[in-house]
Amino acid sequence: MIEATNVSKTFGTIKAVDKVSAVIEEGAVFGLIGTNGAGKSTFLRMIAGILKAEEGKILVDEEQVFENETAKHKLFYISDEQFFFPSATPLDMKRFYQTIYSEFDGMRFVQMLEKFELSGNRKINSFSKGMKKQISILLGICSHTPYLLCDETFDGLDPVMRQAVKSIFVKEMEERSFTPIIASHNLRELEDICDHIGLLHKGGILLSKDLEDMKLNIHKLQCVFQTEEDLPYSDLSIFYGN
Repeated sequence: MIEATNVSKTFGTIKAVDKVSAVIEEGAVFGLIGTNGAGKSTFLRMIAGILKAEEGKILVDEEQVFENETAKHKLFYISDEQFFFPSATPLDMKRFYQTIYSEFDGMRFVQMLEKFELSGNRKINSFSKGMKKQISILLGICSHTPYLLCDETFDGLDPVMRQAVKSIFVKEMEERSFTPIIASHNLRELEDICDHIGLLHKGGILLSKDLEDMKLNIHKLQCVFQTEEDLPYSDLSIFYGN
């Protein structure tokens, strides 16, 4: 379980994350939703132990994560802009991550490259954005960490590939202890896979609820007004778009 309690982070005069608290249960898909600049990436980097929270604390299985090798070994972080070594191939990155993650499944990685029709010996910098995302996801899956942190992971993937990745996540959750945390600006991308949603806005978390509970509490209301003067808004351009 990952627990964040009143964590904050600033960059100069910008409050990127402001007293955010969240509990991410094991074996559930946690969706972190927010607009660009809402603090999603900063929050994920703090969970990954890349950034240190200026206030509050983050625990991964009851251990502080920052500068804690044991806790970090349980996490694999996929950033929005992936980093690969210059001129590296997928097989080069496999060998690198095998030195970091003791349970990295190299044979499975090669098999998944073939399944996704990705060349293991081609330089990654020649791949498209979507193909680079696929390689990052496969590296994360094969690292066999309990937690996978994904920053805009589905951005750049075509609909077929998005469903393929979601299927892999579901299969992993069925077979082992696996918890994906997925940050996105688009709820529709995640609503068919997420169990829990955290909504970030301007560095603060507005709500954190089970997705099914949220759906059950959504109601449609229809109002009829006798005259325009009865409308609750004096500015009718809200309705008419003028």
